[in-house]
Amino acid sequence: MKRVRAVIAWLLVGIPLGVAVLGPVLAGSTRSEAGPLMPPDGAHPLGTDVLGRDVLALVLTGGRTVVLLTGVALLLAYLVSVPIGLVLAGQSRRWVEETALHGLDVLLALPGLLVLLVLAATGRQGAVGLVAAVVVLQLPAIVRLTRSAAIAPGCRTVVESMVLQGEPWWRIHLLHTGRAVLGPVAVDAGSRLILVLQLMASANFLGLGLASSASDWAVLVERNREALFLQPLAVLVPAFLLVALCIGINVAIDRTVARREVVST
Repeated sequence: MKRVRAVIAWLLVGIPLGVAVLGPVLAGSTRSEAGPLMPPDGAHPLGTDVLGRDVLALVLTGGRTVVLLTGVALLLAYLVSVPIGLVLAGQSRRWVEETALHGLDVLLALPGLLVLLVLAATGRQGAVGLVAAVVVLQLPAIVRLTRSAAIAPGCRTVVESMVLQGEPWWRIHLLHTGRAVLGPVAVDAGSRLILVLQLMASANFLGLGLASSASDWAVLVERNREALFLQPLAVLVPAFLLVALCIGINVAIDRTVARREVVST
């Protein structure tokens, strides 16, 4: 049973990633060359979308931006937030820690959609600005999670022993504590992936990131959602790939962390 679950998890990850990587090589034209919302036929196996584009070609080419933008945003968010959380956890001056956390609380109170609406109102567009906005929005939660995991009793016991042995500060609070918080951070990354995907889709729909005509899975879902009952494949196929990617990554991370914990014990 465990082996079956593992195979299903890796299939859920592998299929969307395979489509994202190999799809553009196999895809045909994504131009508007047919009537809008046509049902599947020989020329268009998945029909056409609201702009008359081949849905199969759009699906094959739309995964690369999803994987790239989401992956870059998540990676940058953790590369910035985790060191900050580790430094705050090892900070001996309480006022520095409290000041930093209270400052981050201001960002934590800002609704993500409201921030995107404000950015969209400024008229500034582009993937770089979108990624930066997503990173800033994730910063407070990841910093607090990292700090909480770093000051957990099990972790602090080893830290105190290393301090008594005279180990340098950076080795204690960055290397050792960084390895100790790896499990919680990885699990959080799996669940945060869904939130980041939602923010990316909302931003693209508002015209903040990608253009509304881009062949991106999230954009396709938003662009064709009103035609769900007329041409369901234009919405359900990219939505299925997004859901499969999220579920598969979460299950794979959970299994990897659980196996790591078993080995460590």
